[in-house]
Amino acid sequence: MESLKEILASDKTVIIDVRSPMEFMGGHVANSRNIPLQEIPEYVEELKTLNTPIVLCCASGNRSGQALNFLKQKGLTNIYNGGGWLQVNNVKNN
Repeated sequence: MESLKEILASDKTVIIDVRSPMEFMGGHVANSRNIPLQEIPEYVEELKTLNTPIVLCCASGNRSGQALNFLKQKGLTNIYNGGGWLQVNNVKNN
């Protein structure tokens, strides 16, 4: 299994930050997308079509874990909980 660092090293990997837009504006991983946790159900079909690794992040890993469980129940497989966005940013840039 690939490590988070290997997954984040791919240009194809999509990073989705599930925090609120206000939190996202306060800082986020470069090139990440902001889809607040409560809006994730509206994006299931779009996310299924991406056909690329998806790394979820939030402030601590709690909300991204909830999003991960929900999306796995909806049939997505190439999906990972990156934890807090600062951790994802650190792994991606080092």
